[in-house]
Amino acid sequence: MYPGVWVKEQADKPAVVLAETGEQVTYGELEERSVRLAHVLHDTGLRRGDAIALITDNTPRAFEVYWAALRSGLYITAVNTHLTPDEAAYIVRDCGAKVVVVSAALRPMAEALVPLTPEVQLRLAYGGEVSDHSSYDEALAKGSPVPFADQPSGADMLYSSGTTGRPKGIRAPLPDRQVGEPGNTVVAVFGMLYGFDTETVYLSPAPIYHAAPLRFCAAIQSLGGTVVLMKKFDPEQALANIQKHRVTHSQWVPTMFVRMLKLPQDVREKYDVSSLKVAVHAAAPCPVDVKHKMIEWWGPVLQEYYSSTEGAGATFISSEQWLAHPGSVGQAAVGIIHICDDEGVELPVGQIGTVFFEQEQMPFSYYNDPEKTKAAQHPEHPNWTTMGDVGYVDGEGFLYLTDRKSFMIISGGVNIYPQEVEDALTLHPAVLDVAVIGIPDEVMGEQVKAVVEAAPGHTPGPELAEELTAFLRQHIAGYKVPRSIDFTEQLPRTPTGKLLKRVLRDGYQAQASA
Repeated sequence: MYPGVWVKEQADKPAVVLAETGEQVTYGELEERSVRLAHVLHDTGLRRGDAIALITDNTPRAFEVYWAALRSGLYITAVNTHLTPDEAAYIVRDCGAKVVVVSAALRPMAEALVPLTPEVQLRLAYGGEVSDHSSYDEALAKGSPVPFADQPSGADMLYSSGTTGRPKGIRAPLPDRQVGEPGNTVVAVFGMLYGFDTETVYLSPAPIYHAAPLRFCAAIQSLGGTVVLMKKFDPEQALANIQKHRVTHSQWVPTMFVRMLKLPQDVREKYDVSSLKVAVHAAAPCPVDVKHKMIEWWGPVLQEYYSSTEGAGATFISSEQWLAHPGSVGQAAVGIIHICDDEGVELPVGQIGTVFFEQEQMPFSYYNDPEKTKAAQHPEHPNWTTMGDVGYVDGEGFLYLTDRKSFMIISGGVNIYPQEVEDALTLHPAVLDVAVIGIPDEVMGEQVKAVVEAAPGHTPGPELAEELTAFLRQHIAGYKVPRSIDFTEQLPRTPTGKLLKRVLRDGYQAQASA
């Protein structure tokens, strides 16, 4: 399925509406523009298996690019817009993008990328002028509006941050089907589970460079519904949009729940949310008390899933199931769960270990990184894969997570890997040793904290903390920069030099609990 199948029935129906301005792209416009762009890409020389990169804010035009790639057998990589130019350029180069499409709202990043990505053959910009980029609209005007007879289905190729500081592309094999034929897993699984159809009005408040927002919006358009896209999340505006557009489905991260719950009671009660049939949440653990309050407020419409960009597997849990199994992320619906010890031996019910999902074949690989791909596989069963999460299953097959991917930090639903921050800080002459951990945060779930052992000749304190923060902002994306920096005389390490990060983190968590 893809949006083009709905043109005959509902060409004038909005495929996507921008909540803040009312700007929209209809199904007829989405079909024509994506076809025209597909011809532009073909004329540039792109063929099945090639890649394009998309650097955009939340705008309806982004889906024209997405569907042009999907109907051309291409990989499309949506780039995190909060990265530094160097970080973004690495992704553009690594995915092998021959074409880059950017939003003029991100002009500084787009222009900074030009000298860093000389291999790019075509650069297009929509929403305004960008130096060294051609006009997106002028390019489309030259493209044919007639679809190609052969439209092999493409796929997204998104990037997951790596513990060594470099993100890794998650590359699934291209599907062996035409774009209009069934077979998309997100459409098939989530569409059926959550009841997506032509009557669906789906609110998407998160950045569409993330996997879930991008894939879910595309699934809604595949099934003929309407996406209501927010430029950025605002708690009261989200409620207002639910009421205004009579939203039936939505997707959130727990931080958004917290911020909506913190609104004054009279503000929360001002908006009618009774149209909601399903409110999906994922990306980060949801505190038990927060989920209880959301169910009390919105009713039993909350649906949680646990999965990953890699698509290793997935669990699902309804509000009713969760109330009977509070804290669980559900039962497996994609893949079979196996809990294994450090040697790969499967553990019995109730015992904590690494969470693996079994599928018929390996569902993904990390692009240009066979070692990381192998590390995600079970030592004896290559079709069992893990994201490094730790947990257990109960007697009914409900999964409970007890830890995260090593010591990955999840702040506001965004994954942050400490090693990247540590590597950057290590470069500063005032830093002798450093550890970066996640500590509890009432709103964001976790916040990034750095604990630093100052080098001789440097005085620990607020001035040095400010200096280190400023240094980091020049080297890594702003959302990765620690919210606070503490100093210590000596970090806990084993005699062999291994950092005992768990000891450090547990100490901060104990302080927070106290």
